[in-house]
Amino acid sequence: MTKPGYAADQHPRILEGNDLKALAKYMKSDSCRNVFLMASVSTSAGIPDFRSPGTGLYANLARLNLPFPEAVFEIGFFKKNPIPFYTLAKELYPGRFRPTPTHSFITLLHSHSLLHTCFTQNIDTLERRAGVPAHKIIEAHGSFATQRCIDCKTPFDAEKIKKAVLSEEIEIPRCERRRCKGLVKPDIVFFGEGLPDQFHRSIRNLREADLLIVLGTSLTVHPFASLVDLVPNDCPRVLINLDEVGDFNKPDDVLFLGKCDDIVRELCKELEWEEELDAAWEKTKESLEAGEKESEPEPEPEESTEDEVEKITKNLEQGLKVSDEKDEKRPSSKSGQASDLVEPDSVEED
Repeated sequence: MTKPGYAADQHPRILEGNDLKALAKYMKSDSCRNVFLMASVSTSAGIPDFRSPGTGLYANLARLNLPFPEAVFEIGFFKKNPIPFYTLAKELYPGRFRPTPTHSFITLLHSHSLLHTCFTQNIDTLERRAGVPAHKIIEAHGSFATQRCIDCKTPFDAEKIKKAVLSEEIEIPRCERRRCKGLVKPDIVFFGEGLPDQFHRSIRNLREADLLIVLGTSLTVHPFASLVDLVPNDCPRVLINLDEVGDFNKPDDVLFLGKCDDIVRELCKELEWEEELDAAWEKTKESLEAGEKESEPEPEPEESTEDEVEKITKNLEQGLKVSDEKDEKRPSSKSGQASDLVEPDSVEED
């Protein structure tokens, strides 16, 4: 934990101190009614992060035959070769990973009528699977929760896309409208696409914040990172993260450095919610799909995440080989018909 610096002549502090006890006391007071969260807390669930140098997913994808690592999430590349994305989607699909205790903490904020909005960068739907109501979640970068045709925007059935993605040999889902047949993808925001309208509409609500808790995010990806500056000047802001990030130097800014799950558990002790946290997290076992039930003992998060990155990279590499083989076997496109797949090297950036 670190203490922010502030001048003695600034407005009186709302929090009585820089520790979890002071934070819990404020959260239990009548002054704290609207708690907002900015969250990116899925790595301890075993889901790899994307941007960490050397160990993140993009760093590992750099060795593959892609025009650039981020091409997996680039809309122009997807239109020409959807296989790499769907290979990755199969590995990350909801139901494979269990929500973390931090996700269950967000659920408790709702059950105690404190949660106004959880802004999340994650696309994995773990907040939903932990029991946070959908109307309390703003998925800034979209998620696997819904899907639609990229051409006509017609929604696509969730069970049908799940069956296609999780089949032994990945099937590329297509729009079922007779005159369309466009590619279908989850409503994840790709490079080249705008953020959801719901995200932009929800930003104004930050003016109602009595408390902002920033969980696990590096605060480097905009416009998400800018949300931290849009709460009222006298709103306490709390950073819970492994590293100090952002610009937290106001009187009621408090930093707790360490693993989110550990710090959240200590906060729940101060709030007298620890038993509720355990019960809520126990329920998340039910969110795992058949065949994904946890075995004992659980692996260390760091090791399991590294293994997951390596597994995903190998599967993507195999997916690219399959894509290349199909291209080699595919006859030249007939007049008026475009090939679904192209050699990754031939893709040009939009």
